[in-house]
Amino acid sequence: MNRRIKRIVAYYKRKLGTNDPLKIAQYLKIQVYFCPLGNIAGNYVYIRRVKWIFVNSDIEDDVFKQIVLAHELGHAILHPKENCAFMAHHTLLLTSRIERQANMFAAELLITNDMLNDFHGCTMDQFCQCTGYPMELIILKLD
Repeated sequence: MNRRIKRIVAYYKRKLGTNDPLKIAQYLKIQVYFCPLGNIAGNYVYIRRVKWIFVNSDIEDDVFKQIVLAHELGHAILHPKENCAFMAHHTLLLTSRIERQANMFAAELLITNDMLNDFHGCTMDQFCQCTGYPMELIILKLD
């Protein structure tokens, strides 16, 4: 699955010239809405052959919003007919296979090789502090 995720991410990065999950979702005609969701950070829903991503508008951290959007985009691409919710109180290290795959997709999409090269010689903690990405995402990218 990891190779498949890398191929998919590389395809969209090459085709669209970006790793922005919002631009990729728009290209794929996935409806993206930012709205209050309570304690849910994001949600992917497939209804009547239409893909919808909802991201909690109350999330103030822009990096975390990107992570949530990339995670939900992973569901839309990898698991298009399964409805999934990403809870804010969970860590990114979840036991569910599809949640782990969505996290792997987010890590592969958001953490570029250029970014890793820029932080060559730094610890993972330093990388996390500078980029705002959680350790779990870095570990998934490096695995």
